[in-house]
Amino acid sequence: MKTSLISIIIPVYNDEKTIKQTIESVLNQRIINFELIVINDGSQDSTGEIISSIKDDRLKIFSYPNAGVNSARNRGLSHASGDYIAFLDADDLWHPDKLEFQLNALQANPQAAVAYSWTNYIDESGQFLRRGNHITLNGNVYPQLLLTDFLENGSNVLIRRKAFDTVGQFDESLTQAEDWNMWLRLAAHYSFVAVPYPHILYRVSANSASS
Repeated sequence: MKTSLISIIIPVYNDEKTIKQTIESVLNQRIINFELIVINDGSQDSTGEIISSIKDDRLKIFSYPNAGVNSARNRGLSHASGDYIAFLDADDLWHPDKLEFQLNALQANPQAAVAYSWTNYIDESGQFLRRGNHITLNGNVYPQLLLTDFLENGSNVLIRRKAFDTVGQFDESLTQAEDWNMWLRLAAHYSFVAVPYPHILYRVSANSASS
């Protein structure tokens, strides 16, 4: 079986309004060698039917009883075969260059294990709200990351798979700042590399934890 270069993990729970557009933003990536792992975390709406209607050989769907986003991400990791891992929330969007630019950054900086881009914010209908922090920090980012989560969301980074062997999985006991916790654990061991382009569109809604 051909191994995918990148594994993308989308946890989804009752996101029928946004999940199709989110998945399309992955399938429209300029890089094509990836697997898209969607973890249906016990959705009660039409999410399951929507994702099942999308036909692409790279799309892999796994359904579980609801256990929360951290558990869903960890379940996605257990299914992942790629050398690189990316996470995407079910209501956020990626620019088509996102994976390509981040992969190039990691390949050009073998000492780094995490690549991140800039974020802009959109509303529930997809209209631009505001630009994100657009911070560019490279190398040892732990001191700055300890002060503020300048990565801004869980849809941002591309991570070398081997880094999870060191830092472990997402902490399923956390109900807030679980992304920040993971980024800090990664930053304690590995260098980061910035990709100074707004590749992530973070959707601000009533359910947005980072809004």
